[in-house]
Amino acid sequence: MAILERRDTGAVAHLTMNAPERLNALSDEMLAALQAEFDALRDDAGIRAVILSGAGKAFCAGHDLKQMTAGRQAEDGGKAYFKDLFDRCARMMMTIQSLPQPVIAQAHGIATAAGCQLVATCDMAVAAEGTRFGVNGVNIGLFCSTPMVALSRNIPRKQAFEMLTTGQFIEASRAAELGLVNRVVPAADLESETRALAETVAGKLGAAVRIGKEAFYRQQLLPLDQAYAYTGDVMVENMLYRDTAEGIAAFIEKRDPDWRQ
Repeated sequence: MAILERRDTGAVAHLTMNAPERLNALSDEMLAALQAEFDALRDDAGIRAVILSGAGKAFCAGHDLKQMTAGRQAEDGGKAYFKDLFDRCARMMMTIQSLPQPVIAQAHGIATAAGCQLVATCDMAVAAEGTRFGVNGVNIGLFCSTPMVALSRNIPRKQAFEMLTTGQFIEASRAAELGLVNRVVPAADLESETRALAETVAGKLGAAVRIGKEAFYRQQLLPLDQAYAYTGDVMVENMLYRDTAEGIAAFIEKRDPDWRQ
């Protein structure tokens, strides 16, 4: 049984973390599988949207604490192992946002610590009613510093700091209010609603979405004037696409576009 399963339907790839007995923890094996699959998706021109979900009763419970405990047995107390672990996790998270395809988290049950980070890292997220989100490391004496990077880029500062320092969960409805997830749906509709969102995205001009996703994240790091200068250049490039010209013509002529990318 694969620890990460992939199922493609049309232009949508659905990845399922498949370690339900460990609540889909980000073990060394899970991180490696996710990294390999995301690397493969980068060059898969046939895929225009990605869904990430978890098997069993939870989306993802964060890092594998049993593996982390074993890592402490090294002569250096685990320093090299922990540095490598968090570097590998950060690389995987950053890969998600550097992919040309939008990635949508399909969350249910719980998403805790690095699992909450995973939801925050994905470009969009749909959650089932009853899903709980937390960065709970502080409860065991480990401040969720790396999950904080993604969380604090999704929700307001004071709310992020409260979650990090209290270790308390927030419900799905609150996560939607704060902007951690896009929408909350009945559990029975979670898969269909997430797929509908993915298919909507996959139905757009792939070249436009790819250039737009890259620009979305890059412009956030720039001062306002530089952001406008950069995105202006991006729009010029986008306007020169053959399929963009076709899309504009189709809109004016009230017909479906004949896109080739």
